[in-house]
Amino acid sequence: MALVGVLALQGSYNEHIAVLRRLGVKGAEIKKPEQLDTVASLIIPGGESTTMAKLAEYHNMFPALREFVKMGKPVWGTCAGLIFLANRATGQKIGGQELVGGLDCMVHRNFFGSQIQSFETELSVPELASKEGGPELCRGVFIRAPAILEVGPEVEVLADYPVPANTWKNSNPGVEGLEDNSGSEKKVIVAVRQGNLLATAFHPELTADTRWHSYFLRMTTETEGASSSIVAVGADLNSNQQTKIDLPVFL
Repeated sequence: MALVGVLALQGSYNEHIAVLRRLGVKGAEIKKPEQLDTVASLIIPGGESTTMAKLAEYHNMFPALREFVKMGKPVWGTCAGLIFLANRATGQKIGGQELVGGLDCMVHRNFFGSQIQSFETELSVPELASKEGGPELCRGVFIRAPAILEVGPEVEVLADYPVPANTWKNSNPGVEGLEDNSGSEKKVIVAVRQGNLLATAFHPELTADTRWHSYFLRMTTETEGASSSIVAVGADLNSNQQTKIDLPVFL
């Protein structure tokens, strides 16, 4: 059974591993470049993106991560992981940060503001529901979250979120594309897929809804060509568990 790797330099990697375990799949902590050779797919969790980037650079992870993406292996970035996967990023700290790239988008690093402006909301996710069943809404947990402002033609938008135009301008002065907005609100993109890459601005691992993880596991089985390569005996990826669980909230 192939392992699902979870980048474990910093952030909510334990929460992702816990969800994978609930689905009958083993998640492996990835802390060194050579460990990527042992996994079929990779989750880059949420956390503090600048800190994660510094740790990844210290451990010489970036060349291996870029090669992993180029090989076509499935990679899912949540929150800070989304920033890692983006080809372009704005709103970074002075000096910027190194990116893995591969995802044809422009991401705003801290679009929704500071820690105290974190929030939860319901998101419309018809594509997720069509593939994994369950309701066409999912709970989105946004913690100092980024947002995608632009995507390329090969990027499929899986979820977006409406933001008042005045809030955009006041919170994000100078962000390209906002000044020309003529309506009262505009949508930012918060979930996308491009080939082997999946990215969410929010934290599915902090909810009881396992469908995003199931969706990612199906991406892996599509790449591998056989579900037995990753799913343990008895695991049911069609199950949409709604039972309330006590997961720690990552800050």
